[in-house]
This record gives sequence, structure tokens and C-alpha cells, in this order.
Amino acid sequence: MQPRALALTLAVTLATLAPCGGAALAADAPVPAPAAAPAQVPAPAFTLAPLPYPADALAPVIDKATMEIHHDRHHAGYVKALNEAVAATPELQGKTLEALLAGASKSTAARNLGGGHYNHTLFWTLMAPVGQGGEPSAALKTQIDKDFGSWDAFTKAFEEAGLKRFGSGWVWLVWTGDKLRIISTPNQDNPLMDLAEVKGKPILTNDVWEHAYYLKHQNKRGDYLKGWWPVVNWNRVNGLFDAAAG
Repeated sequence: MQPRALALTLAVTLATLAPCGGAALAADAPVPAPAAAPAQVPAPAFTLAPLPYPADALAPVIDKATMEIHHDRHHAGYVKALNEAVAATPELQGKTLEALLAGASKSTAARNLGGGHYNHTLFWTLMAPVGQGGEPSAALKTQIDKDFGSWDAFTKAFEEAGLKRFGSGWVWLVWTGDKLRIISTPNQDNPLMDLAEVKGKPILTNDVWEHAYYLKHQNKRGDYLKGWWPVVNWNRVNGLFDAAAG
């Protein structure tokens, strides 16, 4: 074939193919939709803080295994369940833990799960390794002598209140506005709740649920309560008392 004829044939062929050629295909092909942004998972409303000391730091008063189970399973379980309840309940969302407790009478989740989170979070800070918790301040001792008669009378009353709590619960030293009182609460109730029989600002608390002491003391709650004093963090207790009564 002559060069001119060959060129003419190629031109005709290209013109015929143009509608389905590369340029046309590019124009007609569907444009891929932009990739969707990853869904934003809301941050949990509440978090589990680590223990303020190693799990074995309170031994021999509280053993390592008890601390690990108590913090990493029991407390963590309250936090997980509380976050799930908050995510599923619009009226609980955006509230502080203290605000949840103030409305505990209206919400089982706030009462049981919020109470469990608050009580345990405070409890860990009220303990320290033996020899590192300081001593009760002069101001606290003076108030205790005034309200209970003596230091020995106070510790005995605190232990007895914890021992007499039927089933599970907590024993508290609270500031009621003009005096210190010892109370106990069932389950995960606390004196900040609107349903508390005695309301006050927590100064000291001890957990008397069996999981707090059973591995070491079995059913001897009285031994646990009596042996607990060496790990009380009086530096923290003094600060709570000063803030409440000051």
C-alpha cells in the first residue's frame, strides 16, 4: 500500500474509534466517590485511673492479688458499665460524676455504677504504703476528740460501723457542716447522693465488700478493719478535712 493511502486508512480508523477511545472513556467513566472519613468514636465519659502506687505496695496489709483483682476487674467493670449506660442514656450525658451522684435517686446507673466509680477512685487515694501516709493533723485530731471523745473511741466506732454493715457497702467519716460523723452505706451508695440518709463531705472511707479483703481475711471483716489503719493516707485525709471544714 502506498504511504498516502496508508495514512488515509489510519485516519479513518482513528476517527471511527474515537467515541470509544481513551479520551471518551475517561470522560464517560464514573468518578469514584471520595473515601468516607473514619467514623469518630466518642471518647468514654469516664476513665479508670491507675493505682497511685504499685499493686503490691500495701502488703502485707492488703496483698497484691487482692489489689489487682479489686482495681483491674471490679473497679474497671464499674467504669465500663457506667460509660455504656451514659452512652445509651441522653439525660446522663455531659454530666460530671458528682452531678450524677446528686441525681442518684433518679438513675440506677448513676447510683450503682457512678457510685462504684466514685467510691473506688476516692478509696485508692486514701491509702499509701506503710510509713508513707503521714499522721493525722492537729486540727483533725482536735475535731475527732471533740466529736468522738478520743482517738481510740473514733477508731473503734469506725471499725464497728464497718463490721455492722449488713452485706456489702462502705464505712465513712464525713463532715456534715459542723461536725464529723461516722456512717455506713449499702452497696455503692455514698454521702454525696441525694438519697443518702446522712449527707456530708467524705473525709475517709473503707470498702467492706468481701472482694476488698476476702483473699487474705476470708470472712473475718473485723480483722481487716482493725488491720487497715497502717495504710491510711493521712496526708490525703487531712487535706479533705481542711477543704471541707475550712
